[in-house]
Amino acid sequence: MRILARLKSLVTDPPPEYAFEVSAAGIAWARRGDGGPQWAPLPAGTLEVSPLGDNVKEARSYQAAVHAIAPAASGGKRRRAALILPDFSARVAVLAFDTFPSDHDEQVQLARFRVKRAVPFDIDSAIVSCHAQPRQDGSKKIDVVVAVVNLEVASHLEAPFRAAGFQCGFVTISALAALALPASGEPRDASPSIVAKLSGNVLALSLLEAGHLRMYRCVELQGDSVEEATDVLATTCAYAEDELGRPPQALRLCGAGSTGEELKRRWSEELGIPATGVASKYGTPGAFNAGLAGYLESLEAS
Repeated sequence: MRILARLKSLVTDPPPEYAFEVSAAGIAWARRGDGGPQWAPLPAGTLEVSPLGDNVKEARSYQAAVHAIAPAASGGKRRRAALILPDFSARVAVLAFDTFPSDHDEQVQLARFRVKRAVPFDIDSAIVSCHAQPRQDGSKKIDVVVAVVNLEVASHLEAPFRAAGFQCGFVTISALAALALPASGEPRDASPSIVAKLSGNVLALSLLEAGHLRMYRCVELQGDSVEEATDVLATTCAYAEDELGRPPQALRLCGAGSTGEELKRRWSEELGIPATGVASKYGTPGAFNAGLAGYLESLEAS
């Protein structure tokens, strides 16, 4: 996936010793050389995921869980780690630019200005990251993926890892990391395609064209979540046909658990899109470890 090229380039060789994916349900984690993702549940109410304010409601429980996974190293030695944040804790947008500067600081400044009115928090106290992608249709326009996280959200979610002696030099969002996961069935390389990732009642949709991210939506589902998710997916399909000139050719569903087969059948019939799941060498990715599984897959593919 081209969208993951920047992710891979930001991880030096060797990669971080640890990688963690945080969610309200728990912490998925892996240590290099110790196999695939492992799981540490969090007591209910420890975290409440939101793009606003402090997500950590029970700091002691959260810190205790991190310490149980990886006790602080002796001698104050700092260990490198990757940290994967919940989808709903951040805002991600794909913005079109006629031109985009090559200087990193200028890129961030311009992206910060463009998303200022679209985020529900103070953009001046936010972490902004951006990644430019060329258009696939020959247009001179440039699509830029912009990820924005409230500084308070990021710092509090990262705090117990810093206290345990970790340096989280690479931070990303679960749904973006999960884009590295291949389809579990056919078609595998269809374009355009949609990756639908469910994490509890949060749905993240990524519209991909030739490996580039063309649109991203993340919604907190209410009421009959299946009906609402179907409506959100239908509007994404309509956007693809309007903007890309053809409807999505495939759908990858991730994190639906026991309802996954029924959802794939329903969405395939109603929307006319072949639907499949996602695969990983570490087993079937779930609602709260798909980002970690995708991150690990991307490291092996680099």
